[in-house]
Amino acid sequence: MVGYTALLLNVVAFLFSLDLVRSNQINSSPRSFKISENVTFDCVDIYKQPSLSHPLLRTHKIQMKPSVSRPESNYKAENRDNNKKIRCPDGTIPILRTTKEYASNARRFEEMHLNPLSADSPGTHIAGVRSTSAGPYHGVQGWFTVFELNVAKDQASYASIYLGTETNFIQAGWMINPGVFGDQRVWSYGFWRGKNGKGCYNVNCPGFVQVAKDDPIGYPNEPSPYVGSYRFSIHQDKHTGNWWITELIKGKPNVDIGYWPKELFDLLSDGAKMVGVGGTVQASPSGSSPPMGNGQLPSKNPKSSAIFTNVGFLNSHYVQSRFDSAPTDKILDSGKCYGLRYGDYMYTDLQFNFNYGGPGGNSCGV
Repeated sequence: MVGYTALLLNVVAFLFSLDLVRSNQINSSPRSFKISENVTFDCVDIYKQPSLSHPLLRTHKIQMKPSVSRPESNYKAENRDNNKKIRCPDGTIPILRTTKEYASNARRFEEMHLNPLSADSPGTHIAGVRSTSAGPYHGVQGWFTVFELNVAKDQASYASIYLGTETNFIQAGWMINPGVFGDQRVWSYGFWRGKNGKGCYNVNCPGFVQVAKDDPIGYPNEPSPYVGSYRFSIHQDKHTGNWWITELIKGKPNVDIGYWPKELFDLLSDGAKMVGVGGTVQASPSGSSPPMGNGQLPSKNPKSSAIFTNVGFLNSHYVQSRFDSAPTDKILDSGKCYGLRYGDYMYTDLQFNFNYGGPGGNSCGV
């Protein structure tokens, strides 16, 4: 009888332990998320993220949210698919698992990444707008459509908002860059260059501080001819001087993804010298240029090509302003392959807007 009772108690204990295991599996979040065959994000303790190993950030205290939040979006167009597959536990943030090949390819593209205020970069073409006469600027924002394109492994095509000086600048948007990411998908991205010309994409080097636990700075979109739209804002925190990137999402709270600490820069403490918005491509060494935008030249039909809307900046008083409230430079260096057309249809919710893009080809110039 004693043996039977002991056996019964062991069975009950075993079943109870199974219930505990199931409960823990339900209530605990996985620490890694495999998005696709070559894309995995690991959840890392926010205070142990690789970016904090930067020599200039050894005494940096993480800022968990901006001092002043960006206004929420009321624009009617749909965002891209924002149902990300990442759900990191509280206190952790997602970091892309990379290989030596990825790091090497990213560094190669980083070296030739164009500073929009510097001299022309061979093989790079731009279609966009820029403002340099109303600074210092403390932020820039733009809402822009996102499309899949056929881009070769030694080419890149992207759309972005940016700000900076001749040697310090920050950029964010979407990019198709098979040479870096290893696929033809559209990726969100951030890029920075600061003191001593140092900088990189996303978190490929120490620097950018990730704070959002579900929304990494660089993330691939699901394949679709029309991916949707991004709405990004880069803005300087008035109290800390850090440069935040925020995604503005329709019908939901904005996502403050993270920030580039002020310590990374030597010329941006009092704001930026210029702000800009537009599309950019990097041609292959053979001279063939990829498509830009959705691959179509702008026309009178605003829906026929890629578009930027609600383009604006934070002025010297940290006040949100339309981009055309100051003199605006139109940048188009290869009219054979790409175009730019200001919006001549006045929808109040689009504010300052323009269409851009084109098919690219073999005669776009150097």
